[in-house]
Amino acid sequence: MSGILDLLNSDLGKQIIGGVSNEVGEDQNKTASVLSMALPVLMGAMKRNASSPEGAEGLNRALEKKHDGSILDNLAGLFGGGVDQEVKDDGDGILGHVLGNSRQNVESAISKKSGINASSIGNILKVAAPLLMGMLGKQKRQQNVQSSSGIGDLLGGLLGGGGSSNQAPQQQSFIESILDGDNDGSVLDDIAGMFFGGGDKKDNNSGGGGLGGLLGGLFGGK
Repeated sequence: MSGILDLLNSDLGKQIIGGVSNEVGEDQNKTASVLSMALPVLMGAMKRNASSPEGAEGLNRALEKKHDGSILDNLAGLFGGGVDQEVKDDGDGILGHVLGNSRQNVESAISKKSGINASSIGNILKVAAPLLMGMLGKQKRQQNVQSSSGIGDLLGGLLGGGGSSNQAPQQQSFIESILDGDNDGSVLDDIAGMFFGGGDKKDNNSGGGGLGGLLGGLFGGK
C-alpha cells in the first residue's frame, strides 16, 4: 500500500499541491514541503487518537459519512474561484480536534523549518486537513475497511514503515523539535516513535528538506 507521501507525490497529490498553493498564494515547492511535513504529523496524531476504541469509532464514523473521499472527485471545482469558507471551517475544526493544545506548536515548528510564516502555515493546513480526511476516506473504501477496529491498521499502513534512509535522523530531529516545544502531554508525544521506531536521538541541522528529502527520510525513497 502507498504511504501518504507517495500519494502526495502522485498525480492527485500534485493537483492538491497546486490547488493549495494557488489558494494561499505560496510557492508550489514550499507548499509541497509544508504538506510533506504536516500530513504525517497529522496522521500520527490521528493514529494516537484512534488507539482508543472511542477515538477509532469517532474517526470511522467521520470517514463513513462526511469525509468519504468525495471531496477529491472534483478538485477543479473545489479550487476554482477559491475554496469555500465552509471547507476551511471544517479544516479548522479537524486541526483543533486532532492536534489540540499542540496546534500552535506544530504550526510554529513547520514555519521555522519551511521559512513560511505561521499564519500562512495555518491557512495551508485548514485547506489540507479536509483533503487529508478525504484521502483517508478514499483509502478506507478501496481497502474495504468496514469497522473501527481496522482504522489503526489503515493509518499505520499509510504512515509507512519509517524507512532506513540516512535522511531519517534529520526528519526525527524535526519531529522532536515539535515535541520538545511544550510539555503538556499532548497527543504528539509518541509520533517520533511511530515514524522512526524509537531510534537514537540525534541532532542534525544540516538543512535539506523539501518533498524529495522528506520522502526519502520518512519512507526510504525509491
